Amino acid sequence: MSAEQPAQTGFLPIVPDDLPEGWTSRVPDEGDVDELIALVSEAKKAVDGSGAVEDELIASEAVGEASWTRRQVVVLDPTGTIKVWARVHDRAAGRSNIDLTTDPQLGAEVEDRLAPSLLSWAEDVALRITRGRGLGGTRLDVSVHEDDDRLRCLLEDYGFTRARTWLQMSRPVQEGDADLATTHAREGVVVRQVSRHEDGTPVAADLQAVYRMIEESFADHFNSYRESFPEFLARLREAPGHRWDHWWIADIEIEGQWVPGGAVAAAVLPEDASGEHGTYIDYIGVHRLARGRGVAKSLLHAVLADTAQRGRNRVSLEVDADSPTGADGLYTSMGWVTRYRTESWHRDVVAEGSDAPVPQARLDE
Repeated sequence: MSAEQPAQTGFLPIVPDDLPEGWTSRVPDEGDVDELIALVSEAKKAVDGSGAVEDELIASEAVGEASWTRRQVVVLDPTGTIKVWARVHDRAAGRSNIDLTTDPQLGAEVEDRLAPSLLSWAEDVALRITRGRGLGGTRLDVSVHEDDDRLRCLLEDYGFTRARTWLQMSRPVQEGDADLATTHAREGVVVRQVSRHEDGTPVAADLQAVYRMIEESFADHFNSYRESFPEFLARLREAPGHRWDHWWIADIEIEGQWVPGGAVAAAVLPEDASGEHGTYIDYIGVHRLARGRGVAKSLLHAVLADTAQRGRNRVSLEVDADSPTGADGLYTSMGWVTRYRTESWHRDVVAEGSDAPVPQARLDE
């Protein structure tokens, strides 16, 4: 059902071919960045009333470092205006994240006609990626804002099901936060930044420790797929807010020896409406053998103290609302509040005629 056209990168992406008369699609280029920023801003404003977006992140996904793990197309109306930006992210072996950004002025009739074509395109691309990984299938994963009823209906019509709800939480910096790491120090737990060489590059052993802590701590969490150490590093470095001095390790004492017991990977949040930056916790993980020793609180106190010392105004994170660990209760007790919710919508697809293994999430629904 799909035609092929060459991209500047040499990759031959499949593109939607069942578009309305006069409509076209192609791979985005650098000249599209400003238009894509405006498109994402308008789409966000239509859902939550705020048009604030991260320009650097959009540019990175479209044509920068983050584009390396994405297959994408823009869909143009007969006037040559970009109306849809569709991306398939090779997130991990067995998991393909799909992002669809549409012009809110598109109209239900046109959107209803475009959606099946774009979702079919995304499925075809995801299966091509998974075959390249030597697998027989993958999970399609779409994140939906709680107020985006239109996207929710489109996904449901295409066979997706809602699998999980996520709380997008934030905590303002408070008086005394700069001293939290010392005033709330826990005996037997020492939190430190990832060690760096004289030129600023991180020490490999510490990066591997962060990766191991996060991988092992999420081994029994919902929808978690293993990814290699290089994939883990490359994915987190894609974000414009990535900084090595925002990664921490919590060492714990066991029988007189200090070993890693947990870790945090964080990043810089862009300026908010007040013009101030914040900190975003991408991951916080505590090894199962270190649980119950105050490691998570110690890591959170370190991040809060660092954020306050840098003169920032908030720390944000995402947490699984349905997790049996009750992690949201910990964050609430420490001052985090839910700003909004998102949902994960899933559809599992299998490559026909393949006898390759079909991966499963480490903890499925």
